[in-house]
Amino acid sequence: MDFKISLSQDEDGWFIVTVPALPGCVSQGKTEEEAKKNIAEAIELHLSTLARDGIPLYNRPGTKETFVAVDI
Repeated sequence: MDFKISLSQDEDGWFIVTVPALPGCVSQGKTEEEAKKNIAEAIELHLSTLARDGIPLYNRPGTKETFVAVDI
């Protein structure tokens, strides 16, 4: 399973990584490669915690998915 990540570098030079599809799933690393390795581990742990707690990956409680029309 692939996840889109957001990678940025802070003022101290550390790479900060977040996963938009998994709120709260954040990691960091001294290099971009280390940050990617660390976020992969964080994603695995995040998903295993969701599974353990019986929380679905999508359609979280209190979240409603629908569609909206946009005129372009």
